[in-house]
Amino acid sequence: MQTKLMYLSDLKFNIETWKRELRFHFHEMDTFQDKLEEIASRKQEPEVMMKLEVFQNRIMIEKDAISKLLHRCRNKMANIINVDLNENIDGRLQNEQRPLKDDMRTYIKLHYDLKEEMMDYFLEVLQEEPIS
Repeated sequence: MQTKLMYLSDLKFNIETWKRELRFHFHEMDTFQDKLEEIASRKQEPEVMMKLEVFQNRIMIEKDAISKLLHRCRNKMANIINVDLNENIDGRLQNEQRPLKDDMRTYIKLHYDLKEEMMDYFLEVLQEEPIS
């Protein structure tokens, strides 16, 4: 029984960590959206605006993906909290955990790819401005 409780505690820790990271990324996307709006107010060149709109769309898609992953984390946490301790949980919960873990790994990679692309875009756009 003690081993099951420790295992469940480890799963809870992973899920809580993912939830914190996802919430951080969600708010970070708001910050990037603000920066895009600032650039839009200063730059009107078609190429700049076209890339900007692409990033705005990607931010909306990202935030939707974050919301879905958070929902999955909440569902997973509910399953852990409501688990029958008499059930053999090692296999079932571990197998249920793996797809979420893989999806989180993929999401994090894509998030940092997007973040890097946006940072490059910001540098590109801001380098074009004269320094006063």
